[in-house]
Amino acid sequence: MHHASKKQEEGPMSEIEIVNAFTKLIFGEDIYSARELCIVEALQTLNTGFLCDSRNAAGEYLRNLGVREMIELVSGLQEWLADCSESAISNRQRTNPATDIFLRS
Repeated sequence: MHHASKKQEEGPMSEIEIVNAFTKLIFGEDIYSARELCIVEALQTLNTGFLCDSRNAAGEYLRNLGVREMIELVSGLQEWLADCSESAISNRQRTNPATDIFLRS
């Protein structure tokens, strides 16, 4: 049984969270947490080299990556998600938090 603190749930994505989400994609699992869905969406957004409009396509893409490519993808995705998070926090400070749907989801 895993109990994550609220801070961990809202903090930056860790490499292990990204790898776990990728593993679910590779094995075609159907159930994803909100954070895992964020990772999947980021993968689909960032990866313009293929049409990854489904989880099955994303899993197939990940299965075909080499180890070095996978490591680079995880690092790049983690960095991109951190940058997005920082920008969202910055934008939140300039807007009304009660109407900030992006950060509440």
